[in-house]
Amino acid sequence: MNWTRRNILTAASTLPLLAQGQQRIDSVKAWALPLLPTARFGTAEFKGDQDPARYRWYGPFSQLAGSILVEIKTTGGLTGYGLGGGGSAAVHIIDNHLRDLLLKADPANIEALWEQLYASSLFYGRKGLAIHAISGIDLALWDLAGKTANLPVYKLLGGATKDKVPVYLTSRNVDFGLKQGIKAFKLPIDSAPYEGKDGMRKAVGQIEAARKSIGPDADLMIDVLCRWDVPYTLEMVDRLAPSRLMFIEEPLSPDDMAGYAQLCAKVKSTSIASGEHEYTRYGFENLIARKAAHILQPDITWSGGLTELRKIAALASAHQLPMIPHRGGSVYGLNLILATAHCNLAESFGVGEPGNDIMQAMSPRFADGYLYPSTKPGFGVEITEAMIKKYAR
Repeated sequence: MNWTRRNILTAASTLPLLAQGQQRIDSVKAWALPLLPTARFGTAEFKGDQDPARYRWYGPFSQLAGSILVEIKTTGGLTGYGLGGGGSAAVHIIDNHLRDLLLKADPANIEALWEQLYASSLFYGRKGLAIHAISGIDLALWDLAGKTANLPVYKLLGGATKDKVPVYLTSRNVDFGLKQGIKAFKLPIDSAPYEGKDGMRKAVGQIEAARKSIGPDADLMIDVLCRWDVPYTLEMVDRLAPSRLMFIEEPLSPDDMAGYAQLCAKVKSTSIASGEHEYTRYGFENLIARKAAHILQPDITWSGGLTELRKIAALASAHQLPMIPHRGGSVYGLNLILATAHCNLAESFGVGEPGNDIMQAMSPRFADGYLYPSTKPGFGVEITEAMIKKYAR
């Protein structure tokens, strides 16, 4: 272009409104919108006071059964959508507290708004529900920023560091993944210490069968979902050495930092992954300082949103730790992975899962084992009122 005075003035007049501070937040709405059913983790029907199922009934506020959708509209006519967690409890926090900090604010001030939301919920937040709610808000603000600039979010973060991202499938159905061209697999494992050696043998059999199915060259991981303790984990590590696991995810309670540090010091045949249920840069700084994880797994929709995940990624890079975001296969996680050099694998999201239309709207293009970036502005999520009305709880 020949940069005449007229061209310069024309370009200036079309600069993103958010960058000019000319838009304000006009409305903030949130809905409990489960992407997967609570039945994935059992029911509230127990056989007695000591039924082990009591420890595994997660209810409607956790995991993808507790998904929330946050919608933020501006006076300039733009709408941003963010995915968070915490179910109707997080929606209550947004409706009765956090929305006060957002209405009439400049949506371009994403960093300042995050700090204000965090500080204002500090006395009851820091981890869990409040951060789940802030995550959804933060992602909606980044969606607005991308739409204002007419760019995908990963372009706002410095651009892509790779053209596509390989998927690892979290499922017991490894045959489905093989047919989709996937070359990395994570098995959910149900065994627990109260089952004794029989539970160990059952889990080892499942893992060995998966290794046989996927072959010697594919990556294999397991997700324990916080069921084990340190002695049980160490024995299972020895039993599973022939299966050549890439990592064991969340073997212990996320609060057992000492236990994780012990595992990370002793385990050599595989890696210990954690962070799905950790929150903000402060939690991950502690995890790193305690040397309590070989691989970090923050969830962009739970751990503080994109604003915080960028800081967690910087911490991981500075300490030369790989970061594989939990549920990184959503459009939200994928944008971060694309722009982050040391993130090279995305956990499946919507691939082979019985998710609803909104889950599919939040899923990137998948083909032959890889996820591909979108050219749509923001996160590229297209939600209709009819979809919200159909699935909101």
